[in-house]
Amino acid sequence: MVEIDEDPQLGFESEEDDDELLDEELQEAFAKGWLKPGMNIPLIEPKKAVNNVEGLKKCVAEFKKNLPWAERLDLTNYPALDIVAKAEGKPQQPEGSEDINVDDDFQREMYFYRQAQATVLAALPKLQKFKIPTKRPEDYFAEMAKTDQHMQKIRKKLILKQAAMEKKEKAKKLREQRKYGKKVQTQVIQHRQKQKKAMLSAVKKYQKGMTDKLDFLEGDQDPRQKGSGAKNQINKKGPNAKRKFKEKKFGFGGKKKGSKWNTKDSHDDVSGFKAKMAHGKGGKKFGKGGKTNKRPGKEARRKMKARK
Repeated sequence: MVEIDEDPQLGFESEEDDDELLDEELQEAFAKGWLKPGMNIPLIEPKKAVNNVEGLKKCVAEFKKNLPWAERLDLTNYPALDIVAKAEGKPQQPEGSEDINVDDDFQREMYFYRQAQATVLAALPKLQKFKIPTKRPEDYFAEMAKTDQHMQKIRKKLILKQAAMEKKEKAKKLREQRKYGKKVQTQVIQHRQKQKKAMLSAVKKYQKGMTDKLDFLEGDQDPRQKGSGAKNQINKKGPNAKRKFKEKKFGFGGKKKGSKWNTKDSHDDVSGFKAKMAHGKGGKKFGKGGKTNKRPGKEARRKMKARK
């Protein structure tokens, strides 16, 4: 480690000056013969490969146990047939003769995948032979990595979250229903106002004699039932009092039986004719000695009232 002396101007000695001092020291040492070739070059010796076969066999014998295959479950297999290549019609290489490019990731992983397939196909019959189940039973319960308390806490949190989402969705639907209800209510009110305005206009026209139709009395009936429905309702109610009085006084209109008509015989029959009655000369009222009940004039009635 080289000490750095402080510089009065910079506060410390620069790296360039330090390098120059080192070079001078090295040159001076080389000139005095203190430095020799190869002194400062590290010597790298080749690593010796040790193939201790006896030691390896001894280690294998220590941990090797003669256990049945059901306890070991070890298999050594070649990869299964390449189904993709077979479907494409490519020639299949014999087992153990495939050349795999280790730098090709896809080819290498597919090789491992096919080898695992072959191992499964070879292991299943053996497991069934030893009556070892290969499927998980329906009532199988494995030990969980997390405690039941922790899972209950997570479950409560999920239930609260689901309830909050349902509440939010319900509130959203209620808002939409309210908007739709207000829209429908506005349309109904506008429709009623329009009908009321049309009815008032039709009533005014009918009162003024501009029309003789009574369609406005039909109200909110189905348009297909208009006309006949209103007439049926009027016929069910019957004629009003004014109509009844006129029918009683003048008849029901239309052609009568002709009982009041003059005929040739009634025209020629003058037996019932009285000249005095016809000309206003007959009767007690208009006789010579008869009194007349003539009403006094307006002035005479006023004077008669004043006398009283």
